[in-house]
Amino acid sequence: MANITPRRDKNGNITSYTIRVYHGYDSSGKRLKPFTTSYKPEKGMTVKQAEKAAQKFADEFESECLHYGEANSSMRFADFIPKYLETTKSTLAPTTHEYYTRIINDLIIPAFGHLKFKDITPSHVQQFIQQLASAPKEKRNSQPVENGETLSPSSIRRYLTVLQSIFKQAVKLGLISDSPAKVERLTLPKAQSPKIEIFTKQEAAQMLEALENEDLQFQTLIQLAIFTGARRGELVALKFSDIDFEQRKITIERAAYKIKGQPLATKPPKDYETRTVTINESCCELLKLLKAEKIESAQRLGSQWLGGNWVFTQWNGEMMNPMTPTKQFSKFLARNGLKHRKFHSLRHTSATLLLYAGVNIKQVQGRLGHGVILSI
Repeated sequence: MANITPRRDKNGNITSYTIRVYHGYDSSGKRLKPFTTSYKPEKGMTVKQAEKAAQKFADEFESECLHYGEANSSMRFADFIPKYLETTKSTLAPTTHEYYTRIINDLIIPAFGHLKFKDITPSHVQQFIQQLASAPKEKRNSQPVENGETLSPSSIRRYLTVLQSIFKQAVKLGLISDSPAKVERLTLPKAQSPKIEIFTKQEAAQMLEALENEDLQFQTLIQLAIFTGARRGELVALKFSDIDFEQRKITIERAAYKIKGQPLATKPPKDYETRTVTINESCCELLKLLKAEKIESAQRLGSQWLGGNWVFTQWNGEMMNPMTPTKQFSKFLARNGLKHRKFHSLRHTSATLLLYAGVNIKQVQGRLGHGVILSI
């Protein structure tokens, strides 16, 4: 029978379950490495509901282990992919799962799909890396860039991460004894450390001055991004019910995302890090004005208003598309002659300004919902 172990956060709440399936001993009497996976309960489940769901997941996993253990000598790489994608759907963020699916279909299956798991070697993986290194970089519309630029080392490493995840799952299920895609077995192109962009104090001041000529919703969005350090999706998913105007606090408990061909949706914040942050009086006043503006819009539009108490909305009250802040911010910078930087730079700027102001690094880490603080 599968062994189920709950994992808890610092507050004692169960965040996931580790599931192990033991399958005997080797010829020397040493217990074989167990098949291992994890299960994350859905948000809102009671402890009993989570335990019941984890048990069902564990039973199915145990059955799969037995099945795959018998078939591992002949299973093709491509035949395993549907089960891999189904299993990781509960452990990966929806946007990450979509990204993995696209990379697998476009790049990985053409390279490995026809091979049996047991026949794949580090040499095959190294050849895959070399093919990626000579592949042309593409635009968003899948057309090659005009200057003939090839994939960057960081892109190659991201794609390799997807392949490594597949082999790791195959090891857990006993299809193979070890992964042929371990970094120590490969020669990888050297990737430069990502440059973290921030706005200087002067640039931030110029930006805030230019904001005064923008509409109220955009002003509020950028002010909150700078002051809270919240991620783009977290800001878009804010509701007025998340705001304590009296205590000047905001609770961040969800993030918005959009998958092509599917409606807007929300998920828990990254790493399930629900947190409450304080805001200054200026941000609080902007939010009060914005709330009054939304109420007026709802009254004016009547049945056309489809709002769900969202802070940042489309014209009809529906939640804003999480890509909208990026597009609006880029146009805003260009319109005001400010240097182009990504919307995410506001998050790094927030951390830097807090540190400059003397806030200790642990408090900054908690405020931003960071597992670790990046070197800035």
